[in-house]
Amino acid sequence: MTDTPTLVSAWKAAQGQLKAARIDSPAIDARLLLEAATGASRLEILTDPHRLLTTDQQTTLDAYIERRLRREPVSRILGRKGFWKIMLNVTPDVLSPRPDTETILDVAMLAFEPAQAFSVIDLGTGSGAILLAVLSERSGAHGVGTDISSEALAVARENAANLDLDGRATFLRTEWATGFGDASFDLVVSNPPYIPSDDIPGLDPEVRDHDPVLALDGGPDGLQAYRDLAPEIARILKPGGIFAVEIGWDQGPAVKALFEAAGLADVKIVKDLGDRHRVITNGPDPRTTPIRAS
Repeated sequence: MTDTPTLVSAWKAAQGQLKAARIDSPAIDARLLLEAATGASRLEILTDPHRLLTTDQQTTLDAYIERRLRREPVSRILGRKGFWKIMLNVTPDVLSPRPDTETILDVAMLAFEPAQAFSVIDLGTGSGAILLAVLSERSGAHGVGTDISSEALAVARENAANLDLDGRATFLRTEWATGFGDASFDLVVSNPPYIPSDDIPGLDPEVRDHDPVLALDGGPDGLQAYRDLAPEIARILKPGGIFAVEIGWDQGPAVKALFEAAGLADVKIVKDLGDRHRVITNGPDPRTTPIRAS
């Protein structure tokens, strides 16, 4: 009998450590870290569970688990995160993309046909997640991502190149839509900072300690970005254009009022899969409009 860990025993041991520390989704986190440490795929863990780990692989896995126990997110440990159907590099300079943000994609996929040509701008693009997910799904689209962080833009450019989307994506350093002409875009998307300043210390360590404060802090009431964005979006949106902007779960009515005050019509609140307010848009609501096969 050998004490050398196997894929399945290493997975179970890592899962047990994470579970004991009350880490969310211990089985998934343990599997992702095991895959990265060993080079094994999810399928290989299931079909070849008794494959032995090398000493180096076990050492790497132990280091990963130790970092996760200190509440460092898996995306930070591995330097990448899946979003929609694409894989993105993430660094401490960008927000780690969240599944909730995919609600913006649900709206965009309904609003624009698969082969349709259209222009899109992602305001505060960070890793480029929203823009690149749209371009990956809509081959006729081209777009721009803006950010005030040069470091974030470097990450976004790298992600675009890795996805072979750099021919249709441009990234520019500017504040929101500053410098763009009126009625310039068919689709405007954004996931701005919306957490009230005083709430940031109480966030989960994975977010508070590892996401850039610039991407989280929405000012004293969490609404400052929307005050800035609403008139800008109304200005740069083409007639008949669509916008979709992420919001905090309790901000729907307040943000809706700001966008209506900016002159935008047919503003609605869209819920995410968790049934919480997540996106303000004038586009189709995925909850009430069947999603077409693309």
